[in-house]
Amino acid sequence: MKITAQKRDILAYIHDFQDREAFPPSLREICAAMGLTSPGSLIKHMRVLESEGYLTRIPGKKRAWKLTEKVWEVIGKPVPPSIPLIGQIAAGTPILAAENREEELPVDPTLFGSSEVFALRVQGDSMINAQIRDGDLAVIRPQENAEEGQIVAVMVEGTELEATLKMLRRGPGTVELHAANPAYEPLIFKGKERARVKILGKLVGIIRPKP
Repeated sequence: MKITAQKRDILAYIHDFQDREAFPPSLREICAAMGLTSPGSLIKHMRVLESEGYLTRIPGKKRAWKLTEKVWEVIGKPVPPSIPLIGQIAAGTPILAAENREEELPVDPTLFGSSEVFALRVQGDSMINAQIRDGDLAVIRPQENAEEGQIVAVMVEGTELEATLKMLRRGPGTVELHAANPAYEPLIFKGKERARVKILGKLVGIIRPKP
């Protein structure tokens, strides 16, 4: 299906804005750039572009539009690289599935040694002695196993649908999840309980947002 010049201009503006500002434009900013007086007409265009596979969006976010690789066909520019920030984990879906994504961080994932990584927002001070602070964004490389002493993103079956950072240790017949703060007791799983622990990936870096 041939795309209209106006829709092509919208895609090009979103691309150039995100490449320059490191986050996508708001609907109001797109309206102003396109000379549109009504957000309603723009939303119609955006929904068509989404249905045709040029855009994806994350519900509930003001700047939730994300270009797909398909935009190369019409504007001749690659999608700016990004790292997905994972929120709650949708049961039964892969970690990087759209249902789990909270937003996209405008950071090239290859800076962390992999083309496929995701980020988690750190909550609390349980890893403070590993220089990981509340509010940091932990960059994780997906993998199902890790070595002794490595910091991993894990989920424990039967708890909240949030991944957590812990140091992995193993004992005779046990899997242990240790905090990097002596105020927190380790979580120890024995026997069949070990199956409750699911490693989502290994910590490969930290992004510290500006205050």
